[in-house]
Amino acid sequence: MCKLAAALVLVLLSLRTGWAADLETIQKRGTLRVLVVEGSPKFFALTGDAAPGMDQEILRGFAGVQKISLTVVPVPSWDAMVPALLEDRGDVAAGGMTVTEARSKAVAFTTEVFPTREVVVTRKPHGAVTTVEALRAERVGTIKGTSMAGALREARVPAANTDDTFGSGKLEDALRAGKVTAIVLGVEDAIVAQQADPAMQIGLFLGPKGSLAFAVQKESPALLRALDGYVGNVRRTSTWNRLVVKYFGKASLEILQRCQER
Repeated sequence: MCKLAAALVLVLLSLRTGWAADLETIQKRGTLRVLVVEGSPKFFALTGDAAPGMDQEILRGFAGVQKISLTVVPVPSWDAMVPALLEDRGDVAAGGMTVTEARSKAVAFTTEVFPTREVVVTRKPHGAVTTVEALRAERVGTIKGTSMAGALREARVPAANTDDTFGSGKLEDALRAGKVTAIVLGVEDAIVAQQADPAMQIGLFLGPKGSLAFAVQKESPALLRALDGYVGNVRRTSTWNRLVVKYFGKASLEILQRCQER
């Protein structure tokens, strides 16, 4: 999720229009403003009758401890997320946000909320891809300018065997239509795709292990410490497993374990 290889540069810091709202200011205001990009309901459902999403449940629990409310601030795209945070339009960026080196230069991330990693997905009756050598022989769909495309380059998949013409959210459709024989997704998206279509097969993991986390302005150290403490407690207890199963299914726990081990 949120795999765009953000070309974030430090000039973003000049976009700031106000000083970061640290925890005391937020408590006085009485509400935590959460920036969210629509389109990741398993993490943060903005509308509809669906469950609120894993990130939203965690942040509502945090807000309850702080005795404040939670206000959702929609952001049009992932590219706009960090600028919106730096412009002080929100206090926390959430909704399945990937920790990247570029983003970490501009904002501060909490401890990991959810693990992530790139994974190769195929669809039955096509076999699962379990080796890099086999992947290089597939017709692989990806999205230009993303970490998914970067993972394919790192695996030295021939450019002639890759198709990066697909838009966000269109890779699963391309696989079903037979336009490609394999695609690369973040493991969280692959789990959701398999839930919706059991013919989807999760195979080879690519690249390093990563994290999804909440982001705050670097000038909000008290908020960061409080969030770290709360998220860390959730991860140490059965609450995290309960939320993962609720939003991603029982099979996700085993998949996430494999994601971290290989």
